[in-house]
Amino acid sequence: MKISRLSGGLAAACLLISAVAGSASAQARRDSYGTSKANSLPRATAPVYRAPVNRQPVYSAPASSNSSVRFGFRAGLNVADLQGDAVKSFTQLAGYAPDGAITRNMRPGFYAGLYATLPIGPSFAIEPGVSYSEKGTVLKGTVPVPALDFLNTQVTGTARLAYIDVPVLAKVFITPGFYIYAGPQASFLVSGKARVEAGALGFTAYKQDFDVSNQLRKVDFAAVGGLGYQFDNGLGLSAGYDYGLTSIDSGNRFDAQNRVLKVGLNYSF
Repeated sequence: MKISRLSGGLAAACLLISAVAGSASAQARRDSYGTSKANSLPRATAPVYRAPVNRQPVYSAPASSNSSVRFGFRAGLNVADLQGDAVKSFTQLAGYAPDGAITRNMRPGFYAGLYATLPIGPSFAIEPGVSYSEKGTVLKGTVPVPALDFLNTQVTGTARLAYIDVPVLAKVFITPGFYIYAGPQASFLVSGKARVEAGALGFTAYKQDFDVSNQLRKVDFAAVGGLGYQFDNGLGLSAGYDYGLTSIDSGNRFDAQNRVLKVGLNYSF
């Protein structure tokens, strides 16, 4: 009887141990959140196909200046003239009229100023600026004294004009770095003088400056245009032309307009 009870107890103990072992084995296959570890293994994902980007070349400003406003400095050479009745303009302003053949020459000068480049797109920008600019013209003739012709007497009259130019330019890049520009310009008179020089045998015997700024329009308007090249390092070259649209005479006594050919260097920061 005792042996029978002992056998039954052993059998029950074996069943209990077997149940506990099975439960532990099942628990070992689950993580701390109760999720089957087999299910928690990372699943293989199919590779995502990305279509290649077809990048077309864009003709534009240097990459460093495409996305932000840039400021810069420009300076160069002006070669100026007065178109229209330039001879009459000088004789009216200076009150002196040389006789004989009068030749007109372009007056050299300089310009210098600042600008800002405002990108509008990958190949287009607006560029306002402000510059000091020398303009005018040079007239040459003979002294109206026939008896002194043997001395090769000469009279030179120079219109010495200075303006503050305020252009607003549209720049279009044709190829990387190379651009053309055009736009309106307002010019504000800073100084207006007429210089008369007379001499003989290569020597200057007379020189006089006349202030004629009160006889000139205080504001002049022009259409400007040109071309240039901008390097990636910020340095640039340009050449342009200013075509005056209004007469410089405030009293409408003569019709003469500023014309300026300019070449120069610029640097964008």
